[in-house]
Amino acid sequence: MSNHLKFFIDGRWVEPAIPVALDVINPATEEPFTQIALGSSEDVDRAVAAAKSAFPAFSLWSKQERLTLLRRILSEYKARYEEIARAVSREMGAPIAFARDSQTAAGKAHLIATIEALEDFVFTERRGTTMVVREPIGVCALITPWNWPLNQIVCKVAPAIAAGCTMVLKPSEIAPVSGIIFAEIMEAAGTPAGVFNLVNGTGPDVGQVMAGHPDVDMVSFTGSTRAGVIVAKTAADTVKRVAQELGGKSANIILPDADLEHAVSEGVVSCFGNSGQSCDAPTRMLVPSDRHGEAMGVARRAAERMKVGDPQAADTDLGPVVSEQQYDKIQRLIEAGIKEGATLVTGGPGRPEGLNRGYYVRPTVFGNVSNDMTIAREEIFGPVLSILPYNDEEQAIAIANDTLYGLAAYVQSGDLEHARNVAARLRAGSVYVNYPDWDTRAPFGGYKQSGNGREYADWGIHDFLEIKGIVGYGG
Repeated sequence: MSNHLKFFIDGRWVEPAIPVALDVINPATEEPFTQIALGSSEDVDRAVAAAKSAFPAFSLWSKQERLTLLRRILSEYKARYEEIARAVSREMGAPIAFARDSQTAAGKAHLIATIEALEDFVFTERRGTTMVVREPIGVCALITPWNWPLNQIVCKVAPAIAAGCTMVLKPSEIAPVSGIIFAEIMEAAGTPAGVFNLVNGTGPDVGQVMAGHPDVDMVSFTGSTRAGVIVAKTAADTVKRVAQELGGKSANIILPDADLEHAVSEGVVSCFGNSGQSCDAPTRMLVPSDRHGEAMGVARRAAERMKVGDPQAADTDLGPVVSEQQYDKIQRLIEAGIKEGATLVTGGPGRPEGLNRGYYVRPTVFGNVSNDMTIAREEIFGPVLSILPYNDEEQAIAIANDTLYGLAAYVQSGDLEHARNVAARLRAGSVYVNYPDWDTRAPFGGYKQSGNGREYADWGIHDFLEIKGIVGYGG
């Protein structure tokens, strides 16, 4: 029986306090495929109370007991792997191969990385006669987005479990089905009642209530910078910890000594992955001025090779964006790029040819973009790339850092030492040199208005811990 219209609270699937349902839309068809229940403050109160009640016992679990639980969660996750992938494909329009190999794989990878990090994690250390103890912070409110649902759910739940915290999870109401499956995984793994709770709902009706709740000790939020500001202000009245992973407008500096054909082509693919719906996507491509025309040609060919279409088709590269609201925002920003004088290299407004239903966006490349244009300042969150020319390396670094955001940056060079020197000057939480493999053990998080705190492996565990000094411990 489906749990879509229920919440998972205190180890049981329960009816909402006030029965309100929301259609979940398949963005490929623009039609609902299921409904979920929307929560209220009363549901949040029940979930937080369950987490608070469970915390004293769970916080005393040994590291080995928490490792055993995480390994059971990983086993159950693997058993539901294909079901998760299909849910992600339906709820956010991800091509099925991408849903399997990237979206669902990300959750599995983070579970493994957290388990490995916990195996080596040190919770106590002696400093002279003082014992320094790292203890679970308490009840945590976890608020996750729709664009990488399993990645962000596991990035919060796994380290919270590893630290010994209890929690209430609110997945995005736009892509909630994978979150419900994850709650079923937590139940099947034997997670003690109250340790993990799930309440679906909107940001104002559930997320903000969680953030301001007096019995919540920490909020871990991933989403837009605008929403993150609201969460932080709401949490401030109770002086709780707030960890945030927010928006980005990442620069991709292609240095003169890079292989331009490879660097530009890979930059297009990286920018357009997940239909451009990644906070760390390299959306501002910086190229030497004297090769700007060549770069536009390479980018056009790379963009036009990408097939946009049915997420269930094996050869689809890009599915739709997640919602009508997102589609309309992207269209507005594409129109702004044209109006402000950028060169439309390929793509543009409207749906791709042959697609008259679904929130499909034409893969779009702009050239001759200046860093004061709207498309260079605002996070578009769609398959739209801006190419900016620069005259010298100093100007490239200045342009890259001239943004409110600081989540990620990218550097391409044929000389690794040269790339390292440039990377050291970029104000971003992650810098990727020559398109490296994804690393689940690297810290992930942002500078400036891209947030605070860090996720992944042991970095994530630290965020869920308080530090206690027992002075005189050694006598």
